[in-house]
Amino acid sequence: MKRIISSQEYPNIDGVLFSQNGSILFEEYFNGFERDSLHDTRSSFKSITSLLAGIAIDKGLFAVEDEIAKFIPEWKNDARGKITIKNLLEMKSGLACEGFFGIGPDCESEMWETKNWEDYILNIPLRHDPGLNWAYTSMEPELIGIIISRTSGSTLIEFSKQYLFEPLGITDYKWFITPKGRGYAAGSFFIRPIDMLKIAALVLDKGKWKGKRIVSEKWITESTNCHTDVEMSFARFARTDNAKYSTATYGYFWYKEKLKYKNIETEVLFASGNGGQYMMILQDYNAAISFTGSNFGNWRGKLPFDILLKHIIPILELEN
Repeated sequence: MKRIISSQEYPNIDGVLFSQNGSILFEEYFNGFERDSLHDTRSSFKSITSLLAGIAIDKGLFAVEDEIAKFIPEWKNDARGKITIKNLLEMKSGLACEGFFGIGPDCESEMWETKNWEDYILNIPLRHDPGLNWAYTSMEPELIGIIISRTSGSTLIEFSKQYLFEPLGITDYKWFITPKGRGYAAGSFFIRPIDMLKIAALVLDKGKWKGKRIVSEKWITESTNCHTDVEMSFARFARTDNAKYSTATYGYFWYKEKLKYKNIETEVLFASGNGGQYMMILQDYNAAISFTGSNFGNWRGKLPFDILLKHIIPILELEN
């Protein structure tokens, strides 16, 4: 595995870790990265925001059916106030942003040029009614982060530390801080890959970590029950020869994709970030996987799916 991943076939793969039945089978780092190196998670952090939303919902701070005018009074007498928490989690808010297919506008890059990100988001108009169409943006998870902070009475940074990171033993990380001093809920969060593996293992165990309940099983089931077709296949972009492609689907900031390759037929649940940042769950193999990489802005960011199909799953089948 180490030799294959170090080869020219898989450039800029920075870390690969996988566990099965609770035991780590493989943990290797490349390109100068080590176990204690923090790595940018990019948008795979959105899936951690999904877990934070679940914890907040478990605590009764809000519900998926709630309209966000309850928490965003700036939109109280506005059509945008009809957007629900579920619309945000499914990326179906209807806000005029899109960052997946190049339709645009890419609100995130515009927002980064401003000095008040919250004000920028609150001035985005609706493109269409909420709940109609999926459009990938970073505005929805950022709104979820704002709502968690407003309803919990603490910062997102404090909330996540108390209810997710400390219970998992995750202590070494770095938030991207917005111009007004908030933790960014949509990405650019730095963490150790071994701690990304903990997040994947938490989801694999339906919200438990070492027997302790962190987030409800109900939330894990609901948030990862992916129904929305995103009209593209990660395996296809990995250019895996002889794989049968099917479109990925989307849940609450989580993806799923059916995988078919030779005698392999399974399904992977995953968080995805630009450059090759993944937290993966293979329920059929009781396995958790984390990848980090530096293939930013190109198709090689999907190479972990080729590694998964050709090398990791065969090992998991032997060990299963």
